[in-house]
Amino acid sequence: MNPQEATKAIGIVGAGHIAQAVARHAAKAGYKVTISSRKKPVELADLASSLGDGVTAGTTTEAVQADLVLIAVHFDQIPDAVKDIDWKGRTVIDTSNAIVFPDFKPKDFGGKTSSRVNTSLFPGASLVKAFNTLPAAILASDPNVDKGRRVIFVSGDDDESKKKVLTFAKDLGFYPIDLGGLDEGGRLQEFGGALITHNLIKLK
Repeated sequence: MNPQEATKAIGIVGAGHIAQAVARHAAKAGYKVTISSRKKPVELADLASSLGDGVTAGTTTEAVQADLVLIAVHFDQIPDAVKDIDWKGRTVIDTSNAIVFPDFKPKDFGGKTSSRVNTSLFPGASLVKAFNTLPAAILASDPNVDKGRRVIFVSGDDDESKKKVLTFAKDLGFYPIDLGGLDEGGRLQEFGGALITHNLIKLK
């Protein structure tokens, strides 16, 4: 495997609709994908095989061996899903939305963004907010539409890690827009923000 091929890998923590959508796009783009959840890998094997060539089921520990890791579990489940893992050097994509149920309103973090709160769960990693603004069904659909490409918003404090996520989104066929850091950009992206659920297309 040459260095370029080695970078085309992503680990996914979670196996729900968002995880499946990204995994399917990534496999189509030639990425090696390891998908994981609370279930044992053998219980995810059929799902993994249905998502495309190059998608395999693994443990969470195996999934996070990739330099690029997508977190696709509910916001309240993240602490348990990612505990006791060495995150040093990883780029973590946060797809979560912090929602109060059954009121269906944004959680209040005293002025902090939800992704800023999540940074404490990934010591040594760089967290990038992305793939959280679109409903799963739209995210799963072809990002290439008749007159352009579907927009994905990206926010993060580390430019190098953000560049990796921007490249990943482009590889999948999306048109990524850099919104800046986790505070200013993340506020626009998160649940209750100005950009949530907007299905925008960058025209050719």
